[in-house]
Order: sequence, then structure tokens, then C-alpha cells
Amino acid sequence: MELTAKHREYWHKNLIVTAILLFIWFLVTFVEGWYARELNAYTFLGFPLGFYMSAQGSLLIYVVIIGIYARYMNKLDKEYDVHEGEDD
Repeated sequence: MELTAKHREYWHKNLIVTAILLFIWFLVTFVEGWYARELNAYTFLGFPLGFYMSAQGSLLIYVVIIGIYARYMNKLDKEYDVHEGEDD
């Protein structure tokens, strides 16, 4: 099956947003863990920042990443007329 230019453009935009969100995920998961001791010099809501990010902050960021991806893909699906139904 030959992909049209419209399909390629849709897939390219999907890959770009996925790469950006995966980069943010990588920063929150691995880079934060690597520098947790240094981050503990700062506090957030009375907790050391490294501890807070490992215990709660990263989970909140994961949920935000999922929400951003879902909203962006719904918008992109409607833009390229490939949405699956009435989502309003």
C-alpha cells in the first residue's frame, strides 16, 4: 500500500510529538533520578525536591504527558479527517 503525502505528513507530526513527549519522559524519569541528591538541596511543599519528584512529581508529569498526547492526537485526527467518531 502506497502512502499518500497526507498520510506521511500525519505520521511525521505524530512522530514529532511522540519524540518530544518521550524526551520529557526521559528527563523526568532518568535525569531526575540521576540528580536526586543535588535536587534534595531544594524543598517543595516541605519535602526535598528529589524525593518529591520521585514519589509524586514524576507521576503527575506522566499524567500530564498522557493528557497532552491524547488532546493533540484528537486534534490531529480531526484535522486529517481520520477520527473514529463523535468525541466532542
